[in-house]
Amino acid sequence: MVADEYKITLPLFEGPLELLLHLIKQNKIDIYDIPIAEITRQYLEYLELMKELNLEIAGEFLVMAATLIQIKTRMLLPIDEEIPPEEREDPRMELVERLLEYQAIKSASMDLEDRRQRWSNYFWREDATSEETETEELYLFDINVFDLLAAFKKVLENAPPEVVSLTRETLTVREKMNHILQRCEKDEILRFEDIFDRGVSRTELIVTFLALLELIRLRLVKVRQDGHMGQIWIIYNK
Repeated sequence: MVADEYKITLPLFEGPLELLLHLIKQNKIDIYDIPIAEITRQYLEYLELMKELNLEIAGEFLVMAATLIQIKTRMLLPIDEEIPPEEREDPRMELVERLLEYQAIKSASMDLEDRRQRWSNYFWREDATSEETETEELYLFDINVFDLLAAFKKVLENAPPEVVSLTRETLTVREKMNHILQRCEKDEILRFEDIFDRGVSRTELIVTFLALLELIRLRLVKVRQDGHMGQIWIIYNK
């Protein structure tokens, strides 16, 4: 069992639309032609993983799940052949419009943040060392919760059967936080998969992931990714 009952709240900007965009990018799907049955299945899988991790799921995630299921049901209904194809209503269009609007707002926000960072380079920070500057230049892409969840899903899926089985061992998030910090203090930069010990139970894998999320929340470590679906790095935040 997990001794520390951590409940981590996802940032507001990483809501259900962000998860859907993540799935669309991950599956290389045309946003105008979403395979709703497959996306609904994957979306629900993420919700199940979030529940298992004891992440606090906002009500909007559940509303979106109901919306996807409703769209899926409508698409299974027989087509009225008397209505011309160009006049038939696509049950997905309202969702597509919401995704496009959200994507546009997110893109504008990222552009503003990019400008802020570029302008900040014109000012010298006396406390910045050359080593810190080099680290910032190496990892240009921030990562969101769903990228981390996708990477963690692979850790669970790639674990051998004996590792995936539950055990009765008592583990604490604080212990794993200390373990990760000790590794970071020693190496400064770690690959995401390297923080997970081999030959351990599913429970320990989950506790390790929760510890990482807590360290990120406390700004004790930073997480960066080498482009979309690239290698994830954990950086010690000195």
